[in-house]
Amino acid sequence: MLDDMFGGADSFEGRVVLGTVTGIENDLAVIDVGLKSEGRVPLREFAPAPGQKAELKIGDEVEVYVDRVENMHGEAMLSRDRARREAAWDKLEVEFAKTARVEGTIFGRVKGGFTVDLSGAVAFLPGSQVDIRPVRDVTPLMDIPQPFQILKMDRKRGNIVVSRRAVLEETRAEQRSGLIQSLAEGQIIEGVVKNITDYGAFVDLGGIDGLLHVTDLSYKRVQHPSEMINIGDTVKVQIIRINKDTQRISLGMKQLESDPWDGAGVKYPVGAKLSGRVTNITEYGAFVELEPGIEGLVHVSEMSWTKKNVHPGKIVSTSQEVDVVVLEVDAEKRRISLGLKQAQANPWEAFAAAHPVGSTVEGEVKNATEFGLFIGLDNDVDGMVHMSDIAWGVSGEDALNLHRKGETVQAVVLDIDSEKERISLGMKQLERGGPVSAGAGDRLGKNQVVTVTVLEVRDAGLEVQQGDDGATGFIKRTDLGRDRDEQRPERFQVGQKFDAMVTGFDRSKKPTFSIKAMQISEEKQAVAQYGSSDSGASLGDILGEALKARDSKK
Repeated sequence: MLDDMFGGADSFEGRVVLGTVTGIENDLAVIDVGLKSEGRVPLREFAPAPGQKAELKIGDEVEVYVDRVENMHGEAMLSRDRARREAAWDKLEVEFAKTARVEGTIFGRVKGGFTVDLSGAVAFLPGSQVDIRPVRDVTPLMDIPQPFQILKMDRKRGNIVVSRRAVLEETRAEQRSGLIQSLAEGQIIEGVVKNITDYGAFVDLGGIDGLLHVTDLSYKRVQHPSEMINIGDTVKVQIIRINKDTQRISLGMKQLESDPWDGAGVKYPVGAKLSGRVTNITEYGAFVELEPGIEGLVHVSEMSWTKKNVHPGKIVSTSQEVDVVVLEVDAEKRRISLGLKQAQANPWEAFAAAHPVGSTVEGEVKNATEFGLFIGLDNDVDGMVHMSDIAWGVSGEDALNLHRKGETVQAVVLDIDSEKERISLGMKQLERGGPVSAGAGDRLGKNQVVTVTVLEVRDAGLEVQQGDDGATGFIKRTDLGRDRDEQRPERFQVGQKFDAMVTGFDRSKKPTFSIKAMQISEEKQAVAQYGSSDSGASLGDILGEALKARDSKK
């Protein structure tokens, strides 16, 4: 009958069969499964749980696993644990196919995770699958029946991988969905700060987290959320937005405070002078806090009267207290434009009050351009001397080359335009012989013939003056005449008057005169007008006629 039922005794091996307890010997149970001999199984394998006593008596029917029909002692090798595992595997495969949860108990630690008893089958629980967040101590979770999700099964290899995290996430998702349905935008609720990042804080609202962005912490500027809240703090927040598709909740704390921008146009009228603190500096300006929650921008163009194209960080520093003037208010866009330089005296107006047109000033040559010189004046303002106002009779590059950068010079204030921030200066107006001291007809120009008076006789030449109170200049010894015997300074006396030609100007803009140049010029004119060497007239005849013509004009 056994052969008909099981196909022979050998077919018993590797099967779970029903046996009868025929005896109990010490810690072993003697079980008859219908083979030639009985088998013995340790009583501990029949215990309901590790550490508990087995409730077993003679006559009980139990399922056991036949490992071998007969060992070297002629006994059947049976196992209750293997029978339980095989039964458990059958049940687990059905649950795995249905993706259903199974109950198990964490009972040991292994490398990379833990072992779980699934009603006889041993499964592996990776450390990353214990909880939603890393768990440092799993002792409170051990030896407690709890649900798991089977991730992978391989019966041939006896490998089962389970996850407790998947169950928690599914449960959490169900709780989140239910909780989100109970929340509404605008609702005020309390929560606990769970985590803080650079961009905000995550607040636990009782099973679901909401993001409290750093910009919604306060109306005032907050650099980092930790300035206002800490992990574990209980905070009151308002629900700003709920996205039921992504289950994301945006929270705010500042919405529970009064908005400082209400009535900002009345509190901060245009033109009002206020005090504030610099909170942030950028390349395009600096932000100044007028009160908690209200900041205004001082654009880089409104920071200084005189410092142009300078980074704002070189004018102000963070946390510095400054005076500003309100330039524009847009309460709807929550913007206030401020001016830093407007809170200070206009240096061009101050200069105009201290140095009216016509006054003499002194300064350093800051820069030379193709159209003039810039002179540094009081209060860091610059004045410009146009190249036509540098020296009489000199213009263009010749005039610009008369002065060098860093040289201290004097000039006359010609015009002041405070609105355009311009000051026009003149240097030639300080020269003798210019329009300041003489008429327009006495202006000196190169190659002009003028009458000069000897002021001093020197070995190197003569110090002379044009007219009675005109510009003073010098005639070199070699310029006193064409002939060598005429180039003697001692033949002139102080006070003597004679004609000479203006040949140029030195670096101090004093004119240089020459009798020799005048003679050569007159000779060329006489030859061109009265004759040439081809006409047979001598040079004396030509010059005689030229001198007569000049005397008759006088």
